[in-house]
Amino acid sequence: MGRKKRPLPLVKEMEFIDAAAEGKAVGKYNEKVVFVPYVVPGDVADVQLIRKKKSFLEGKATHIHKYSERRTEPKCVHFGVCGGCKWQNMKYADQLYFKEKQVVEGLRRIGKIEVPEIRPILGSAEDYFYRNKLEYTFSNMRWLTEFSKDIDFADRNMNGLGFHIPKMWDRILDIENCYLQPNPSNDIRLAVKKYADENKLEFYDVKKRTGFLRNLIIRNTSIVEWMVILVVREDDKEKVDGVLNHLADKFPEITSLMYVVNPKTNDTVYDLDVELFKGKAYIMEEMEGLKFKIGPKSFYQTNSKQAYELYKVAREFADLQGDEIVYDLYTGTGTIANFVA
Repeated sequence: MGRKKRPLPLVKEMEFIDAAAEGKAVGKYNEKVVFVPYVVPGDVADVQLIRKKKSFLEGKATHIHKYSERRTEPKCVHFGVCGGCKWQNMKYADQLYFKEKQVVEGLRRIGKIEVPEIRPILGSAEDYFYRNKLEYTFSNMRWLTEFSKDIDFADRNMNGLGFHIPKMWDRILDIENCYLQPNPSNDIRLAVKKYADENKLEFYDVKKRTGFLRNLIIRNTSIVEWMVILVVREDDKEKVDGVLNHLADKFPEITSLMYVVNPKTNDTVYDLDVELFKGKAYIMEEMEGLKFKIGPKSFYQTNSKQAYELYKVAREFADLQGDEIVYDLYTGTGTIANFVA
């Protein structure tokens, strides 16, 4: 038999001195860096070490003794479980400070590049409701935040429609309200779930690979066009028509209503046919007089307004005079090429 690994210690009153990628804060233990999620630089907390690597440690906070001045109250009730927002407990100005610091350190300390001057980071005008695309997953065994051995699963509705728990491909957190995409995104998701429950439609079972409902994709644009794509496991016309007619009646603002039949084991729809149920096969986006068609499989920057700010900086840096040939080598919808042209 192999030797048992010694349990990692609980570190008392660790002070967090910096922020790292993926929303983790940085502390120190025995001269090693410790990465901990859901705490903020300036916090002082007890930390249970959970993973030991050659050059760093990972842990989770078990008790916070002192709260940082950089903290703010998260809006979302799912913060800390969902994983969709990593820094909602830190003031946005401080988020920008640490993100800019990471870029500079990446160039200078890691990349060994001498950068004489760094332009200040450009913050987003909106730090909530800024995304133009969200993808939700159906599950017949949703993640419970109040788990107890006494729960009677036979009498409990375990259906969920929401996001994957971080690093858990088979665990879905049922979302009540999300602050990433403007309404009617939340209302559409809740309406689909309510209809499915009332009509006893089967939510997907990822382990058994059974169930009818798999995914719900919602896209929108700044000129208020909405695309909804329902992903199902089998082509049951009666069930599909029921869900989509319900959405079409309840949300006339949906300009593109589609569905995909996905019998595969993975969730990707890029190799599958998308069927148009009602409306147009695309939504339109507009940027400085330019109009772009966005289809169900199109890539478009998920923060439209901030993409516009990015393109303006790229155009300024390029300083084009009008007689150059510009190659857009990694194009998606062609936004940058058209914007620069």
